[in-house]
Amino acid sequence: MIDALRRRRAPSSPDPISGSDDGVVRISLPSLLALHHGAESLPLRPQHVRTHSSGGYLSPFKGRGMEFDEVRPYMQGDDVRSIDWRVTARSGRPHTKLFREERERPVLLFIDLRAAMFFATRGAFKAVRAAQAAALLGWSTLHRGDRLGALLFDEQTHVELRPKRGQPPFVHLLRKLAEHPAWDRAAHRSDEPSATSAMNQALLRLRRVAQPGSLIILLSDFAGLNGQGPAHISQLARHNDLVLVDIHDPLEAELPPPGRYRVSDGQRFVGMETGDNALRQRYRRHYAARRTELQQLCRRHAATLLPLATGDDPLAGLQRGMGGRR
Repeated sequence: MIDALRRRRAPSSPDPISGSDDGVVRISLPSLLALHHGAESLPLRPQHVRTHSSGGYLSPFKGRGMEFDEVRPYMQGDDVRSIDWRVTARSGRPHTKLFREERERPVLLFIDLRAAMFFATRGAFKAVRAAQAAALLGWSTLHRGDRLGALLFDEQTHVELRPKRGQPPFVHLLRKLAEHPAWDRAAHRSDEPSATSAMNQALLRLRRVAQPGSLIILLSDFAGLNGQGPAHISQLARHNDLVLVDIHDPLEAELPPPGRYRVSDGQRFVGMETGDNALRQRYRRHYAARRTELQQLCRRHAATLLPLATGDDPLAGLQRGMGGRR
């Protein structure tokens, strides 16, 4: 039932963010580069974090914060858990390890470009919103001097970009995003099993490349998040901070007013009747159950869940969940 309504459909009006019809169905490198001004007002601070640390970031960031600096003789008041037992045994005098707070952290963007992301009834395709949000988050990371990496995936390909610092690697990331073959395969149909497998494989790859203490931002509609998917997210959350940006279209939550509609995936057209009240209620419950599962998953692992609709301004949507001035 849900899948039948996910046929790709171009929005009926130009996107206010892009200012053109082309910007609602695909993105370009110049349009992503142009988002750097808005990112200046977008700090990377997930809203569930409440206390400050001396390093300029909010804490507690799991697994982040301290790296080894030196060893010195133990002094009264030092934390006994920091005693270096090897040096103590070798010297015959207690020594303690000193740590300094890390001044940077890796930021990883998980960007979903599966077929279901090429859909919208207003605003812009979910894939376009994901790309715009990724660019804004990337520019914000660049402004802070952190290292940025990404994992781009669809049903057929995975592109891994290891975290690096500086503008040239970031521009390379944006070029890979703008030129990803998924934009040209958007009209191709994809069945649910392959979409679920692609999600799970991408999450497994993300676990392998994520360094402890990273900020990981997942940009997806989370369609087909089942099987091993929640377990992968659980493992990622153990040593990293997670933000799940749930990109959705209003039609996925509520059927249009009663009537008969034609829906297309770009190749076929099917008719859809929406006058059955029982059908409308089942459809509504199905979406509500899926949202509840995602909320519970985030609550269990202290992750931030940030809804972003296809009709939303991506900058304003990210500011709601990541902090920053409007």
